[in-house]
Amino acid sequence: MQLLSDRILNMATSATLAMAAKARELRTEGKDIIGLSLGEPDFNTPDFIKDAAIQAINDNYNSYSPVDGYVDLKQAIITKFKRDNNLTYTPTQIVVSTGAKQSLANVAAVMVNKGDEVIMPCPYWVSYADIVKLNEGIPVEVPTTIATDFKMTPEQLEAAITPKTKMIWFSSPCNPSGSIYSKEELRGLADVLVKYPDIYVVSDEIYEHINYVGGHESIAQFEDMYDRTITVNGVSKAFAMTGWRIGYIGGPEKIARACNKMQGQITSGANCIAQRATITALNAEPSKVKYMIDEFKVRRDLILSLLNEIEGFKTNTPEGAFYVFPNISHFFGKTLRGKTINNASDFSMYLLEEALVATVDGGAFGNPDCIRISYAASQEQIIEAIKRIKEALS
Repeated sequence: MQLLSDRILNMATSATLAMAAKARELRTEGKDIIGLSLGEPDFNTPDFIKDAAIQAINDNYNSYSPVDGYVDLKQAIITKFKRDNNLTYTPTQIVVSTGAKQSLANVAAVMVNKGDEVIMPCPYWVSYADIVKLNEGIPVEVPTTIATDFKMTPEQLEAAITPKTKMIWFSSPCNPSGSIYSKEELRGLADVLVKYPDIYVVSDEIYEHINYVGGHESIAQFEDMYDRTITVNGVSKAFAMTGWRIGYIGGPEKIARACNKMQGQITSGANCIAQRATITALNAEPSKVKYMIDEFKVRRDLILSLLNEIEGFKTNTPEGAFYVFPNISHFFGKTLRGKTINNASDFSMYLLEEALVATVDGGAFGNPDCIRISYAASQEQIIEAIKRIKEALS
């Protein structure tokens, strides 16, 4: 009898976590690795949020929390959705989970059946496809290019729809490209979807506040999309709370109740102290964390200026998140320091071994011509990293 399940044997390892592990391994060997692979702010959690967690500990929050989240946290989420997104939800439409990744996994588990197709504009976040496959769904990749800022057009969406299409998943701002869909672009996608009333949308908005072009737009704001959209968010990115593991959804009540039921059998409620701290985070004005966004924008401009000095890197200007996603296909077929570069995976590994800079292969995000570089690092690290890359490619 086979020891491990087909489910786990067929699942890919997270490329971002795998590269981070490889970088840690090389560091233990004494190598000076600059990590530009993980999607994690390099800021500390703001003190006013940490103070709320300390207060929760002193107030003896130490018991199991409700499966779908504390009532006052759900109210803070409702207030946040209304303030920032003009979306109106009730408590029964909100589910708090152990990170936005669990929120996504819950939605897939309660909605995707064997053979259901889920449309994903490429590039997409690295875990989308395997979450869908885990639930026996079929990811349908819609290729985009740097020329269109990696955004799917209404025509592409229409062409990807089949009788088996159940959902569309996308992120805006996008991980890994940093692309942001405008209100007009979202309306264009919605105009296609209104013709297919059985298709639901998962809108991943975890990078919402890391936005360099103005207000964030949610597809659920359109009246004809509100009842068909599950909006996913959390506090990991904008509040530098990745390790606190709090994510949440707002969506149709029937779907939220199903997610609550699923979560009740898997993890139950999220960490009680982290939930109390999240109430304080979400009740704060977004301007409280603007200093991080301002610094990320400076770093974006810095890294783009440096990458544009390297022949063979083709870049666009990301509008949000903290990544650049350059096309590096210029190097395919070339031999560098005795190593042949056949694809983005080879290129990313070459940079790790020869430049001692950790990036992520774009193939893991559905675009094999690119690599993802995180600029959630100090300006000094960015300057040194791109200097090493330039030297390794010279």
